[in-house]
Amino acid sequence: MIGSLSERRKFIILLCAAGTCSLIMLDTNIVAVALPSIARDLHGGFGGVQWVISAYLVTFAALLLPAGSLADLHGRRRIALTGLVIFLLSSAVCGLATSVLALEIARAVQGIGGSLLLTPALAIIASTFTGAERVKAYAFWGTSIGIAMAIGPIAGGIITGLFGWRWAFLVNIPLCIIFVAAIRAFVPESRDPHARRLDVLGVVTLSAGLFALISALIDGNQIGWGSAAILVRLSAALVCLAAFLVVEAMQQRPMLDLGVFRNRLFLGAACGAFGYGASAQVMIFFLPIYLQSAFGLAPLVAGFAMLPFAAPLFIAPRLAAAVLPDWSHRRALMLGLGITAAGNILMAAFAHFDNYAVIAIAMAVAGFGTGMLNPETAKAMQAQIPPDRAGMSAGIGATVRFISLLLGVAVLGAIMAHFEPFLGAGHNANAARGFAAVAMAAGAIATLALAGTAILMASFSRKNSLAARDAQSVSG
Repeated sequence: MIGSLSERRKFIILLCAAGTCSLIMLDTNIVAVALPSIARDLHGGFGGVQWVISAYLVTFAALLLPAGSLADLHGRRRIALTGLVIFLLSSAVCGLATSVLALEIARAVQGIGGSLLLTPALAIIASTFTGAERVKAYAFWGTSIGIAMAIGPIAGGIITGLFGWRWAFLVNIPLCIIFVAAIRAFVPESRDPHARRLDVLGVVTLSAGLFALISALIDGNQIGWGSAAILVRLSAALVCLAAFLVVEAMQQRPMLDLGVFRNRLFLGAACGAFGYGASAQVMIFFLPIYLQSAFGLAPLVAGFAMLPFAAPLFIAPRLAAAVLPDWSHRRALMLGLGITAAGNILMAAFAHFDNYAVIAIAMAVAGFGTGMLNPETAKAMQAQIPPDRAGMSAGIGATVRFISLLLGVAVLGAIMAHFEPFLGAGHNANAARGFAAVAMAAGAIATLALAGTAILMASFSRKNSLAARDAQSVSG
């Protein structure tokens, strides 16, 4: 099938796959700018609106691995179309929600749809392109994600400022309809002929463990970290996640092949991906809150104020590909994490200044590191798993990235809520102090991830990196 596809059709397939992934990122970034407006309109504090993000991320992260298995088993095209329909319907419900609870439930369903979009899309790329074409396809994918991340805050500010926060969700409806039509017309079906039935027990234990962990992290400030409720949730998370590992170890063809964790290069790439999600991508959620709460900016102005962080998300991948084409995954990840750490620490240092210009400089540094890490983490993890398990490979990579993002939102959100629980506006000193603490913690996470990546991938010299990439191209 791959050999019979024309170059034009391959490009359209790539547009569909990259576009659906970009839709997920665009939606997430638009919603981030709308959070303060949602809190004021639906009368929710920081803990409440934090679940608007976390409810989506819990179901999204928990179902990425099974989504990869479903795509391998039932067909990547079919699962992507199913995800689009769920995403469309849940977006409509989000836009019509009249309470924080209703919005959170709809967001959880939207996360299910998003998970059924991301991993099949990456698997479609892996099954459609081979060799050097696959490398270019992933670069295009990374650039598309960068564009979506870059324009998301601006689009969110414009939509929220001119039409209201509900349209941050309703805008997804026409986009989903376009992608459904395009995928039905141009994307051929593909699957893993060796795939087996869905690992239901693994899905249940992973989902329950993540929900218990995240709910404990989010509610810890309000209920009390030593309270029985929080300790029970943390214990339940430990038991469920341990059970998940046991279940996967017993599967003949698990959705998470635990054997990959014996590969130091995979662990190093995963460490870099964790740092990306928990210290770099996570700032997309906290910067709009900081700009609106500490500087008193309206959503429309705050969206444009995000430009110093957002623009490098598009520029950095292209610049890195041109300037550092022969760098190993290890060196590229270390550089990206180092720039991210520096940017976060600068934002922490400048957060108290009542001067947008200085915080904009720090935002630009952090944005450049984020832009470098976005495509590099995906390529580094994908390179360590056999191409015939494209669905599982995409699922593992995306799961690591988004679980780290989920944990980052929960942990850093708990720090922010400690200082500013009500999302006040108008030069709010508490918001500035809270964001400074958040940025410093994110800088520490990036630094630890850099050290872990450097140690685990220490044997991955430049020569070995290039040899591995060549082998990946040949085997693809």
